[in-house]
Amino acid sequence: MAIIEIRGLRKVYRPDTGAPPVEALRDVSLSVEAGEFLAIVGPSGCGKSTLLEIVGGLQAPTSGEVVVLGEPVRGPRADVGIVFQEDSTFPWLTTLDNVKFGLRARGVPAAEQEERARQVIQLVGLRGFERHYPRELSGGMRQRVAIARTLVLRPKILLMDEPFGALDAQTRLLLGNELLRIWQEIGATILFVTHDLIEALRLADRVVLMTRRPGRIKRTVETAAPRPRDERLMASTEMARLANLLWEELREEVGEEGQG
Repeated sequence: MAIIEIRGLRKVYRPDTGAPPVEALRDVSLSVEAGEFLAIVGPSGCGKSTLLEIVGGLQAPTSGEVVVLGEPVRGPRADVGIVFQEDSTFPWLTTLDNVKFGLRARGVPAAEQEERARQVIQLVGLRGFERHYPRELSGGMRQRVAIARTLVLRPKILLMDEPFGALDAQTRLLLGNELLRIWQEIGATILFVTHDLIEALRLADRVVLMTRRPGRIKRTVETAAPRPRDERLMASTEMARLANLLWEELREEVGEEGQG
């Protein structure tokens, strides 16, 4: 069953400065199944983040529509959570209070806030750091807080815009493993934007490759490899074939952009 339907999506930005319009997305159509982990890759500036923000109701499309759980998206939804690359923790709040923030805003009773926040903090591996402030945490730990703050609201769909992009390679690998564990435990649907093709293949059920701007869907790759996908599996002939396929397609787009 499709939980997200993206139909004929187009997005054009018309700057107030009088500069020419910029077409970010053109004729994007995509179905996402309930419980699926879908990665989106493509050249810089191809509209990946724009697509995610339209699905999340943060932007309106110029034409086309997004349907979530059978309803057209008209704005942010309580059952859709978003995690960005930037450090979004509130520096004046502890881990526990950061995670409680959305629950408090929704008027959830204090006792339930405490219980749900502590459960999610344990889920993301931050038990023992409830009273720490962001300045006392590493970058990877702060990103875990941001993920926990979203998960505590119990979204059915999790939109992640390069959530590990600012982290070092080792931390990205560890957090990727944690994200897979959490995803399998909570059963949410994930749309995951990344620049890293190997990360996309390691984490996702499907990888969608977008063209240079205006972004369109160029190719979809199924990654049916069994989980967990350890280093030996990622070095297999099949995964190498998929990585090379995506890289060649991506290189065509980057090359065309450089020639334009």
